[in-house]
Amino acid sequence: MEQTDKKATEESGRMPLNAGDTGYGSVAGPGLSGTMNGSESAPLLIPEPEPEPFQQWQPLTKEELEVAAGGPGWRKVRLHLVLLFWLTWVAMLTSSIAIIVISPRPVVTPLKWWQKSLFYQLQPDLPIEQQANGSGGINVLCKQLPYLRSLGIGALILEGLFDKKASPLRFNATGERIGTLPQIQHLFAECNKEGIKVVLNICEVDLLGPRDEAGNADETSNLSAIHTLRFWLEQGAAGFAICDTDPVYSEKTLLEWKDVFKEFSSEEEERIIVVKQTSDVLPPLKISSQSNVTLVDVVLRSILPSSQHPLSAKEVADAIETHLQTREDSWHYWTVGGKAPHDLKNLLLVLMMTLPGSPVVQYDEDIDQTQNASLKVNTNKLTDIDPDEGRKKKKHRLALALFTALSRSRAREEALLFGNFTFLPFNSSTNSSSSNSTLPSPSSPPILAFLRSWGCVHFLILLNAGPELHALDPAWAPSLPKAGVFVSSTGMDRLGSTSLETLELRPHEAIVIKLFDAGSYS
Repeated sequence: MEQTDKKATEESGRMPLNAGDTGYGSVAGPGLSGTMNGSESAPLLIPEPEPEPFQQWQPLTKEELEVAAGGPGWRKVRLHLVLLFWLTWVAMLTSSIAIIVISPRPVVTPLKWWQKSLFYQLQPDLPIEQQANGSGGINVLCKQLPYLRSLGIGALILEGLFDKKASPLRFNATGERIGTLPQIQHLFAECNKEGIKVVLNICEVDLLGPRDEAGNADETSNLSAIHTLRFWLEQGAAGFAICDTDPVYSEKTLLEWKDVFKEFSSEEEERIIVVKQTSDVLPPLKISSQSNVTLVDVVLRSILPSSQHPLSAKEVADAIETHLQTREDSWHYWTVGGKAPHDLKNLLLVLMMTLPGSPVVQYDEDIDQTQNASLKVNTNKLTDIDPDEGRKKKKHRLALALFTALSRSRAREEALLFGNFTFLPFNSSTNSSSSNSTLPSPSSPPILAFLRSWGCVHFLILLNAGPELHALDPAWAPSLPKAGVFVSSTGMDRLGSTSLETLELRPHEAIVIKLFDAGSYS
């Protein structure tokens, strides 16, 4: 009995505190006092769910992977797609290479040194003509050589070095006002150091001496001239310049000279013969068995005809248009030639620098270093300078900036150096936005234009030689690109991009524009 009570006490101790509350368990019947004739409707304790057993991760099998990837057939499809991708990529690469190889492109013609060089024609005494120290011109010129080289000048044509009445036996005797022989030899050495060629101008110098009735010189004079040529070639002369009216301009003499030149020439140091053309057509050589192209390396032509009076703007424009309309395959060397109005000086410089061929620039005091030495002044003090002096300094700066810009553009742009040439005739209209504007007079020269092209690079050169403002006709050259960027202009005041539809050319202005698009010109 005691054991039974003890067990009951232990069980009652394990019962929860709310065991007696209504709802802990439910018993059928109307109440606790009723007869317990029902059955229990719910267990007294709710069992907790047992945790699922831990399953270790296992990799998929080959069969399971094939099922997940879409089956064995999808594997073959993916393999074919990868193979197709690489075949397509190789085909595109091969096609691109083939297009590049077979597509037409400009063929670069190797240029000789005299075709790539910018020639500068001067007398050694000109840079210091204000000084009275006689032969000091050579020494001053030697000091200017680095400066000239920085401007892009690659060759000098020295004039006035010899007396035009010099005897063939004394051809190596120079004028007293130019310099002594040691000074000239020093000039050759300094030019060689700076990479500048020197061509001696012997135009109108009597090299052959007295001649018989047939025009033939005696053998002694001829041998003396050949000996003198050898002497100056040994000093480093890169060639000689003659006139087409000189007696030496004959096939017999030039053939003899060419034989001498071969002894001093190499692939990069060829000696040349320059012929100044004094007429519209170069006179043919007396004997036609040899072509004058093989005997004459450089033909120097003038843009303007010779005249005793300054040419008008209309005459200058007509002369320029004649050259632009003449299509010639030979390589020309251009100089101004005749007397042009001072207002067209910069326009002619732009023309020479952009025409096919090589420019030969005459000595210009505006780009002379001795003349520009005084330009290094403080801009804040310009107001204290005489107005005339200030305008002169401004003109010097403008000329130097224009020359440098054109020289550098020609040196680095293939289109300007040896690109194709296309003359662009078109109509122009005078700007009439102002009520006071009038139509151009019949004598007003039109705008001249041409294109220099190489591959997809195009340069448009516009020239207005007249004294009036001109605007381009919007209908002009419809296939030409309508936009470009300024490269240079005579006023050096045009910068940035421009539109040809709104472009206006000021009086006596020349503009060089690099076009954005190639257009249809080639």
